[in-house]
Amino acid sequence: MAPLLETRNLKKYFNTPSGVLHAVDGVNFTIEKGCTLGVVGESGCGKSTLGRVMLRLSGATDGNVYFEGQDITKMSRREIKGFRRQAQMIFQDPYASLDPRMTVSELIAEPLVANNVCKDSGDVYRQVRRMMDTVGLASRLVNSYPHELDGGRRQRIGVGRALILNPKFVVCDEPVSALDVSIQAQILNLLMDLQDELGLTYMFITHDLSVVRHISSQIAVMYLGTCVELAPASELFKNPLHPYTRALLEAIPMPNLSKRGKPRVLLSGEVSSPIDPEPGCRFAARCPYAEKTCRGRDFPLIEQEKGHFAACRLYEPSGVYTHGE
Repeated sequence: MAPLLETRNLKKYFNTPSGVLHAVDGVNFTIEKGCTLGVVGESGCGKSTLGRVMLRLSGATDGNVYFEGQDITKMSRREIKGFRRQAQMIFQDPYASLDPRMTVSELIAEPLVANNVCKDSGDVYRQVRRMMDTVGLASRLVNSYPHELDGGRRQRIGVGRALILNPKFVVCDEPVSALDVSIQAQILNLLMDLQDELGLTYMFITHDLSVVRHISSQIAVMYLGTCVELAPASELFKNPLHPYTRALLEAIPMPNLSKRGKPRVLLSGEVSSPIDPEPGCRFAARCPYAEKTCRGRDFPLIEQEKGHFAACRLYEPSGVYTHGE
């Protein structure tokens, strides 16, 4: 099956007074139709920037993004307008992403009006009411404003705005991080139900590993702009390879008190600067297995098992490290 979306050596740099910040640096992955790629990592690792570049909300510095075989980095303005009807984004903050002067119906209808896809106002109204029902918004809220609603309902508006044009691909940029735990579960279940019903493909950006495990079919782990591990979700949690991935998994709170005495991987050292980084593994300054060979050259993702990739000298053909030692 041909992938719906593919990135090849994708890069996004920003010029700063201190130098060039490498926000996204050589990221490669594919997303199959109907699947969810989870993207995890610490704050500042480039997750959100990656999502924006993939939708060309921010231009790429180098590399390519292919959507159904077409390179969106080379599309004209007219072609990009057509592409954006097929690819949408759900933003992190359900209040800041909504115009406070617009009602629920106006907010959901805005993409329809901007793209001239409805025949008349009656058609717009029917599609808005249909979408409100789809995302679980009561019809009595049609003339409400965002400040009158709670966070869960606001995020349902964001989901409705993203899906009203029937896209194929949706970037979910931490869509539940600003919500209460009970509301998080409702929004996650809504997104999964809509994926099954509409055949959607997601890229789900989050820093919460328990959330990404619940919703993803494949997970990419990012560190300072680079992808250090890529694997099916079940495989990543069962057999994490990269030291950074293992440290992330160790940081998940344990509800079982009997396991709290188990030794954990604790990271030390300073986080490397993403501004003009030297060649080499960017995790080396914090890695307990780092050696001199970790610096001076970059490490590409290498397939260790079927579909399981890691970028680390420990898993190169000449490496002597055995996972679990």
